[in-house]
Amino acid sequence: MRVLLLLLLFCLIVTACDEAEEKSPPQEEKKPDIILTPSTFLQLPGWGSDDFSGLVRAFDRSCFAIMKKPPEKQFGVLKQAGTYGNWQDICQKFIAVNDWDKNILRQFFEQNFIPYQISDGKNSVGLFTGYYEASLKGSLIRTKRYNIPLHKRPNDLVMVHLGQFREDLKGIRIAGRVVNGTLKPYEERADIISGNWPHNDEVLLWVDSAVDAFFVQIQGSALVEMENGKIMRIGYAGQNGHPYYAIGRELIKNGALTKENISMQSIRKWLADNPKKADEVMNKNKSYVFFREIKGDGPIGAQGVVLTPMRSLAVDRTLISYGLPFWVDIESPEKGQKNIRKIMVAQDTGGAINGAVRGDFFWGYGDKAERLAGKMKSQGRYWVLLPKND
Repeated sequence: MRVLLLLLLFCLIVTACDEAEEKSPPQEEKKPDIILTPSTFLQLPGWGSDDFSGLVRAFDRSCFAIMKKPPEKQFGVLKQAGTYGNWQDICQKFIAVNDWDKNILRQFFEQNFIPYQISDGKNSVGLFTGYYEASLKGSLIRTKRYNIPLHKRPNDLVMVHLGQFREDLKGIRIAGRVVNGTLKPYEERADIISGNWPHNDEVLLWVDSAVDAFFVQIQGSALVEMENGKIMRIGYAGQNGHPYYAIGRELIKNGALTKENISMQSIRKWLADNPKKADEVMNKNKSYVFFREIKGDGPIGAQGVVLTPMRSLAVDRTLISYGLPFWVDIESPEKGQKNIRKIMVAQDTGGAINGAVRGDFFWGYGDKAERLAGKMKSQGRYWVLLPKND
């Protein structure tokens, strides 16, 4: 969320505003619209090369969420996607398919969908990054080694989905605390990690690295190896409402890293090599994520479904509806490898994912997933698959 927009929205929704909030801030540049251009499956680069491994699981999970919605309701923020009823028909057909041979799956999409290339009106090529399920070591009690807290969602955190109040604000969310009947901004990351807030005791677990704690907030989920040998899966439970700021930008600005060598790995190394400056740099990102324990076989995305490695895509929730399938054509993060060309499903979002042509590729769990996600800053394009109008 961008700061100027937040100030405007606080004044629109909350009954009383401070004097500072009542001042009219400068107008922001409007986010580019999303433009859909009809295409054909024959025009999709690499169509026919996908082996569809993992796709059935991913699309089934989205269909499970879709089937629970009122059929007459609009299918998320993208108006061209139709209604949930349209997608429930698609899901019923998908569930009825008994043979998951790749040729039959390909025919299913060709018979039931039309691809539309996405652009912002100027560009159809954009940035695609990667994320993964992190690996941490932790303890339920504070010890000399495990002394960095990951906090539970506090009971006074109010997260407001503005689309419930105004149609044109669908997909936009703010958060804060109600004080004397007025929604106020929540504490920033620096306040929370220093204990300068009312809920310093609301700890889910303790970890042994401030840098790991910082990066798991960016990834949004983790498997934690506990001191007793058990494994706990944790996931996103809420966020303090402050906008995400990529600290790599700060390190480039001060000359510590360059655009050419910036990656999650190089940022981690700089933080480890500069412990006295690390907190100051990490606190440039005012966002703080709260966690909860998750039961199940994977992290849960913003659609409310378990993510599928290399099939789940995080998108800009203000422009793209969760549950939509896409054909993607993305540069591989590994040099010399072919482009990633496959069907993915929009099942998640992230604070840094903004724009019509912008995505975050979920790689899964493990060393390879972490390596590829950390390196990924690829150019790519994608086509949304929308139901045919029979």
